[in-house]
Amino acid sequence: MLESYYTVKPYGSGEIVINKSRFICHVKRVTTEKEAQAFIQSIKKDHWNATHNCSAYMIGEKDEVQKANDDGEPSGTAGIPMLEVLKKRTLKDTCVVVTRYFGGIKLGAGGLIRAYSSAVTEGLRATGIVERCRMAVMAAKVDYTWIGKLENELRTSSYLLKNIIYEEDVTFFVYVPVSETAVFTEWITNLTNGQLDLTTSEDTYLEKDASF
Repeated sequence: MLESYYTVKPYGSGEIVINKSRFICHVKRVTTEKEAQAFIQSIKKDHWNATHNCSAYMIGEKDEVQKANDDGEPSGTAGIPMLEVLKKRTLKDTCVVVTRYFGGIKLGAGGLIRAYSSAVTEGLRATGIVERCRMAVMAAKVDYTWIGKLENELRTSSYLLKNIIYEEDVTFFVYVPVSETAVFTEWITNLTNGQLDLTTSEDTYLEKDASF
């Protein structure tokens, strides 16, 4: 699993108009090629009367799956430029479909490349990009006498408190970057004088808005 990576929010779209042609970019997060193809087909169904529905997607931790389709536009003027935008942003698990409604003015090869690239850029901006960071959820079980101090220290630290479970003892569940689990273990052990039971309850990803 990757320590962190960039992808898009679940779904969104953006639109630009160039020389009377409408370019609508539909964006979706996908994790399999089957999902990507299903999304592309759904857009084609919704925009069956469009001039073109060009697509591109990148899937996998190492971008194992990369596909681009010009859907009738001159070869290399739509799908590949769209894919290049995803690569430039280092986006993973992302599928984009640009629907074009022709406005009567031809753009030429260079104009098409710029138009489809710009449409994807606008679609990504409108949808939003996130960074997904791998986190270990550490469970720190302590006696009730430690509640006040430990909660205060956690809330003022760089670590994110997930929740607190009150049973016979109190368990604090804390999001910790996987690369910092050793540091966190030492910190919380020293803080409680070793009077705790510390385990890892799960391994997950947290998302935060990314700025480019």
